[in-house]
Amino acid sequence: MTDRAFAVVRAGALTTVQDGGRCGYAHLGVPRSGALDPHAAALVNRLVGNRGDAAVLETTLDGCAVRSRGAVTVAVGGAPCAVTVDGRPAAWGTSVRVPAGAVLEVGAAVRGVRSYVAFAGGVAAEPVLGSRSTDLLSGLGPAPLADGVVLPLGIPPAGAPHYDAVPWPGVPRELVLRVRLGPRHDWFTGEALRVLTTRAYRVSASSNRIGLRTEGPALERAVPGELPSEGMVLGAVQVPPDGRPVVFLADHPTTGGYPVVAVVHERDVAAAAQAVPGTPVRFIPTR
Repeated sequence: MTDRAFAVVRAGALTTVQDGGRCGYAHLGVPRSGALDPHAAALVNRLVGNRGDAAVLETTLDGCAVRSRGAVTVAVGGAPCAVTVDGRPAAWGTSVRVPAGAVLEVGAAVRGVRSYVAFAGGVAAEPVLGSRSTDLLSGLGPAPLADGVVLPLGIPPAGAPHYDAVPWPGVPRELVLRVRLGPRHDWFTGEALRVLTTRAYRVSASSNRIGLRTEGPALERAVPGELPSEGMVLGAVQVPPDGRPVVFLADHPTTGGYPVVAVVHERDVAAAAQAVPGTPVRFIPTR
């Protein structure tokens, strides 16, 4: 039995394996998936000497706990949280050595939503279409973690990590999303477009890896009826029948029939991963 593995002691509300995602398969109906906060995932990977797109664990709100079969270097980042090794406090945001048989406990997020756990060598779950990411919409990749599951680890990289600690941009108190008008903005009234870009929305508790749902003023349609399904991209702001915008995230469908009023700049989408329910959201128009 190899010692390059860990067993799940506490899976948490939703803990998944994520890497850089499945790019290039949208024409086959396969979403990109991957870490919702790719910057945080890349940072913890650097702390343990991995490539930035190596597979990590992505926790949601209440963390997780795992027992390593062999000694391993780990790093926890993303949403700030308490970290312990066999009950003793350990550092967040830097590399930590976990002895064989010890339990690494990643606590509940103090701020933000999603924490990331990198292991030297990466999580070596079986890749599907070139990625180890869990895709909640399509079901591709490893299943979300469950208590008792054992996952393999890859071979740790040669040499010491290049970083002792790395900066992290933190958790947004207000989610500011720069947008360009979308392909179906003309399906909405001029007043609706003004409302979208001047009124405040809030992050809904029903948000998930597929999309960030909002609460706030409904957008009035100028064109009734529905569209035939058409292609969707990361950051598309789709408007369902209730009129409240939904921002598509990593596990979004590749097609959809509700009109897209705007598209969020891709570099702004990552902040949505850490926006807790109730966080104010503003859509800022750009060209």
